[in-house]
Amino acid sequence: MTSITTIASQLDVNNKASIKNRLFKSAMSEQLADRDNAPTDELVHLYRAWAKGGAGLLVTGNVMVDRSALGEPRNVVLDEKSDIAKFKAWADASTENGAQVWMQLNHPGKQIPSFLSKEPLAPSAVPLGNGLESGFKCPRALTEAEILAIIKRFAWVSAKAKECGFNGVQIHSAHGYLVNQFLSPHHNRRDDQWGGSLENRMRFLMEIYRAIRAAVGDSFPVGVKLNSADFQKGGFDESDSIEVIQALQNEGIDLIEISGGNYENPSMVGSGASESTLKREAYFLDYAEKAQKIMNVPLVVTGGFRSASAMNSAIASGAADMIGIARPLALDPALANKLMASDKHSIQLPVLSTGIKALDAMTMLDITWYEHQLERIGKGKSPKPNLSEWVSVLKTFTALGALAFQKRRV
Repeated sequence: MTSITTIASQLDVNNKASIKNRLFKSAMSEQLADRDNAPTDELVHLYRAWAKGGAGLLVTGNVMVDRSALGEPRNVVLDEKSDIAKFKAWADASTENGAQVWMQLNHPGKQIPSFLSKEPLAPSAVPLGNGLESGFKCPRALTEAEILAIIKRFAWVSAKAKECGFNGVQIHSAHGYLVNQFLSPHHNRRDDQWGGSLENRMRFLMEIYRAIRAAVGDSFPVGVKLNSADFQKGGFDESDSIEVIQALQNEGIDLIEISGGNYENPSMVGSGASESTLKREAYFLDYAEKAQKIMNVPLVVTGGFRSASAMNSAIASGAADMIGIARPLALDPALANKLMASDKHSIQLPVLSTGIKALDAMTMLDITWYEHQLERIGKGKSPKPNLSEWVSVLKTFTALGALAFQKRRV
C-alpha cells in the first residue's frame, strides 16, 4: 500500500539535504538588522521561534550582497566588514529542532527608495512606473565590469554563508529585484550579451549560479526564487519562466520556489488574484501544475495558502513538493506544528486598513504591520493579531520618521 505524501512527509533535495517536512518558511522582510546591517539578538530569537515552530526549511529575509545597495535601511548585509560571529549565532538558532536554514541572497537593482540611493543601478536606464516614479530614482545602466563584480559578490557571500553554518542559499530572482530585472524584456533593453534574447537575459542568473556553485562545491544546496510571470505588459512571462526553469535544471539547481509580480504589480501578496485562485488558496498553483511537467527538482509554491487541507491537497496532487508560508508565520510562529497535527487547522489574515487609503499606501501598511509582529516575536513577546493599524502607523512614523513616507519593499 502506497502512503500518501503530506506536508509532514520528509523531502530529499538532490541527495544534498534531507528536510524533515514539506513546510517552507518563505522569505519576509524582517527589518531587524542593527545600524551596521548585522543580525541582531531579536533576529536570532525570531528564527529560533520559527525553528521550534516546526517548519522544515527556513529561508531568511533577503541578505544584501552589496552594502551600497539596500532595499530597506535595516536589511542584513554580509560582506568583508561583517561580524561573522553574529551570522553564526543566527544560523545556530535557525537550525534548532532539526530545521534547515538557507540564506536568501539579493541585490535590489533599481528597487531602492530614493532616500537610500542617489543613483541606483539596473540592466537599463528604465524607471519604475505605475505611480512609483516619485519614490524611486531612474537607474543608471550597469557596465560590464559592474555586472561581473556583482556576480562575484553573490559567490563570495554564498561561500561565507556556508562557512557560518547556513545549510544552503537561495538566489532571489523574483519580485522585480536585480536578477528579475535582467530577465524582463521590459526592464532589460540591453543590446549586448546581457540583453535581447531570453538566452542573453537569463545569462546574469546563470552566471551567478555558476559562480556560486564553484564557490560552495557540488554538495551544498543552491536554490532560486523565480517569478512565474511579472504580470506586466512586455515583461517576463510564463513561457520565459518555463524555459529558465529548464535551463536552471540543466545547470544543476537544487530547488525552485515559484512566486510572481514586482513592485509595480504586487501579485506576490495576491493583488489581482481571481476568485477561483483565491478559493484554491495558492496564487501560483496553476502555473506550478504546468511547470511540474518538466521538473526534476523540488518545486515550492508560495503565496495564499491558509489551511492544512489545501496544503495537503497541493502536495498529494503533485502540484507542489513544498508549501511556502510567509505572513501567517508572523502571526503564529508555531503554525507549522499545528498544520501537521490537524488537517482541519487553518489561519486567517486580517484585512488591514486605517480607513484612509492614501495613508495605508504611504506607510505600506500590509508590510509594516507584519514587520511589527516580527519585532514582537524577536523581543520574546507573542504576536498581536489585533494590533491596531493606527498603532502600526505610529510605530512606523516613530521608527523611521520621514522615511516612513517612502515606498517600502514588498
